[in-house]
Amino acid sequence: MRLPEIPRYPLTFGPSPLQHLRRLSEHLAGAQVWAKREDVNGGLAFGGNKIRKLEYLVPDILASGADTLAVAAHLGLRCRLVQEKWVPWDDPVNDKVGNILLSRMMGADSRLDDRGFDIGIRDSWKQALREVEEAGGAPYPIPAGASEHPLGGVGFANWAFEVAEQEKAVGVHFDTVVVCTVTCSTHAGMVAGFAALEDLTGVRRRIIGIDASATLEKTRAQLERIARHTAEVIELGRDLRDDEFELLGDWAGDLYGIPVESTMDAMRLGAELEAMITDPVYEGKSLAGLVDLVRGGDIPRSSTVLYAHLGGQPAVNAYHSLWPGS
Repeated sequence: MRLPEIPRYPLTFGPSPLQHLRRLSEHLAGAQVWAKREDVNGGLAFGGNKIRKLEYLVPDILASGADTLAVAAHLGLRCRLVQEKWVPWDDPVNDKVGNILLSRMMGADSRLDDRGFDIGIRDSWKQALREVEEAGGAPYPIPAGASEHPLGGVGFANWAFEVAEQEKAVGVHFDTVVVCTVTCSTHAGMVAGFAALEDLTGVRRRIIGIDASATLEKTRAQLERIARHTAEVIELGRDLRDDEFELLGDWAGDLYGIPVESTMDAMRLGAELEAMITDPVYEGKSLAGLVDLVRGGDIPRSSTVLYAHLGGQPAVNAYHSLWPGS
């Protein structure tokens, strides 16, 4: 397997922490639930799953001679950023806070494009690259979520091996992993990484993706394509089986970025029981899926579940009307 040989530029603090969600587990009266906290995984802005992906992109970025990209504030490069208004939400600060605000604070040349949601490559992204080139710059293109990048899934393939090492240290085994899925490389990387672990150890795990895209079939196809590509990159040595892909769509609602009742209920549970903050776009929906799967017994009482908390909390400020003051 090639994974240990792929160049990596450390951006995380080290292994992201594991947290046993004891009060949530007791409340659900089912499986034991843990969280792996990618939301506190590093010192770049507020951390999150994109940091782990970038660890494998940065060596390629530096080797390319590029001078313009994301994560630029840390590397001393310029950043041209296209942020699109994907979410039809009417809070008056929706287009001024969260990642949009953070990007401007870090010096990015950030443009807000009034386009709708799509998990694929965007015309606005291509236009931004052309503009940098026409101005004499050397851009390094990173598509949304790094998911369409050839190395986009590698960070979370390595995440699977990090989980296995932490299991040994803590004395626990996670038979089920729950993760939010939108542009897919986080989930896809996990599928490839845990497949490699299964081939080494004989231990099979259930990796459950909770769709938050509301474009389920398109997302499913992208998940399988990126996972199979990542498996080739890490030299898994076999094709991924159909049973290694599980993507559930019952908690996405009708539109990306719009919270539904189950989203709100899950966000309240995480906050009130564990002071674990999730957002209305991504983690609130994946946590809702986990809650219902445990309560309903689809995840058995005998299971030990790992919830991948991927970050996203800055988005909460863009949805402040969900929690109005008295």
